[in-house]
Amino acid sequence: MKSVINNKNIVLGVSGGIAAYKGVELLRLLIKEGANVRVIMTQSAREFVGHLTFEALSGQPVCTSLFEKGDDASIRHIEWANEADAVIIAPATANIIGKIANGIADDALSTFILAATCPVMLCPSMNTNMFKAKTVLRNIETLKSDGHFIIEPESGDLACGITGPGRLPEAEDIFDRLLFYLSPKDLKGKRILVTAGPTQEPIDPVRFISNPSSGKMGFAVARAAELRGGIVILITGPTDLPDPNNVMVVRIGTAHEMALAVFEHMKSSDIIIKAAAVSDYSPGEQADQKIKKEKDEMVLFLKKTKDILKEVGMRKKDQILVGFAAETENLVQSAEIKLAEKNLDIIVGNLVGPSSGFGTDTNKVSLFYKDGTKEAFPEMQKDDVANILLDRVLNVLKS
Repeated sequence: MKSVINNKNIVLGVSGGIAAYKGVELLRLLIKEGANVRVIMTQSAREFVGHLTFEALSGQPVCTSLFEKGDDASIRHIEWANEADAVIIAPATANIIGKIANGIADDALSTFILAATCPVMLCPSMNTNMFKAKTVLRNIETLKSDGHFIIEPESGDLACGITGPGRLPEAEDIFDRLLFYLSPKDLKGKRILVTAGPTQEPIDPVRFISNPSSGKMGFAVARAAELRGGIVILITGPTDLPDPNNVMVVRIGTAHEMALAVFEHMKSSDIIIKAAAVSDYSPGEQADQKIKKEKDEMVLFLKKTKDILKEVGMRKKDQILVGFAAETENLVQSAEIKLAEKNLDIIVGNLVGPSSGFGTDTNKVSLFYKDGTKEAFPEMQKDDVANILLDRVLNVLKS
């Protein structure tokens, strides 16, 4: 499945801040996803990063001046403005922010921006005191009111020695917000509840029953839904994954905690996607202290946990409910039984293997639908699986 920016014409503007080097990594990400990238640098930016680096990575000449030599140099910025699908300025210094906010066009980048009609995303990066200055804040508000997108800077230790807001976000976070601005908003206004990850059922204070789920599939669904305009709540068991942007994340430990969180939020959800690998059993009793290794054998009494998916299926009103079935055999039979027994609209089935299922970045799934139809897909990235699943959910909503 192609990225939303595949074959898009993206212009990367780099202005003169210490964080200009991060533009190189951002360019690399854009190229990797199939974008056609052109770079415009201010003269100050060239003091921090050489233009040849950007030229080598993009495979295209870098524009650094309105008065470059060449047959088309004098109109290059106008041509690029007409062809651009999106613009990112990273870093955006106080100087370039002020120019754009006030219509000043005295170099290649500021002149280009005046001619651009596509979405423009600015990533402010500067000294904390500069960022908090009334003039800079006023200029940023002007840019927002003019329809430009602003990525708020991060807080932390700055090169000038001050700690506070002003750091340029990492390239991955800037790239993620570009995907948001370019993605279709076909889930706008829809409230989507997603579950992810494993649960951990304590045996004693240092041991628990769990499974190898990494949470990657559920996180991919939550991220894809947010990019497409959804209002997303992600309920996740223990994982090492960072919170997706603009998603409300509820972190839980046990199957009981997962159940309480799901039942609390399901009433306000339009779409419920249960991708979590919830433990089917938990210890009947939890020891207060660590169990000592004194016997050759130990019997562990287990009791069933609540079947959250089945309970949601019984309680749901006019809601779309999607479940997941990870199997090691008899996938079709198991998925079809769960689809009917748990009152699902769609169930995602996959056979667990070396490159599909727990802990992997890819998945090979089949989708089973309430009307008896099914689709099988080749192995693909979990982000792509997430978007295909959301496409099919939208089809159910429209039917």
